[in-house]
Amino acid sequence: MRQIRVIINADDLGITREVNRATFDRIESGKITSATLLANAPYIEEACEQAAQFPGCSFGAHLNLTEFSPLTGPEGLEVLLDDEGFFTEDPIRSISRNSSLSNAIYEEFCSQVERLQSLGVTVSHIDSHKHIHTLPRVFPILKRVQKRFNIRRVRATRNMYAAHEVVSKSLLARKIIYNFLLRHYYKTVTTQGFTDLTTFLERGRAGRINYKDIEIMVHVGSHSYYEDDSDLLDQQWQEIQDFPVRLIGYYEL
Repeated sequence: MRQIRVIINADDLGITREVNRATFDRIESGKITSATLLANAPYIEEACEQAAQFPGCSFGAHLNLTEFSPLTGPEGLEVLLDDEGFFTEDPIRSISRNSSLSNAIYEEFCSQVERLQSLGVTVSHIDSHKHIHTLPRVFPILKRVQKRFNIRRVRATRNMYAAHEVVSKSLLARKIIYNFLLRHYYKTVTTQGFTDLTTFLERGRAGRINYKDIEIMVHVGSHSYYEDDSDLLDQQWQEIQDFPVRLIGYYEL
């Protein structure tokens, strides 16, 4: 029986002390193999200090244009900010990109990566808060950041869905194209599949796992945006699958 390689990546490190605590507890117990850090989050210094204690775990940059204040300041990013100077979620999904905004976003992304590096993190890969790195308007900027820092591993766009989710053929086609371009324009390594833990477990029970390596996104210690995956992670979910699972980090791709 074919073995499936699985990365369990915890998002949002640095966002709260509760998220930091829940994430590192499960890194220590081997339930989480990778995590991504929000460089402009309130508790990022604490998260990076703890990350240094786990050299076997891959730590990436969780690029952010949807929450907290920009590291580079508001200049050039005004259309993405609220009246208090904080990123908000909707503008990046609807505004037209121009060269001035693109350059400002590029500088902000670079500052976020550099912030993590200055705090002692070796950035293994890139993903993003609210998946903004998968937006077509952000793609060229992402590639500029990869080239600047020689980061060759990036999270793919989601391509595994639960049975109840209705996904159009046109959306699936766009995702295939995005993942192809992600891998081949400035050669980049991704997993074949990407999804959340609940969907992975459902598809596994139904015999619908078609990829040899998969990234599973999890959120632990948080009740703000996503369902907390802590309980699912703490169960012996690997042992109830009908196929062997090998947990890996991004460095093993």
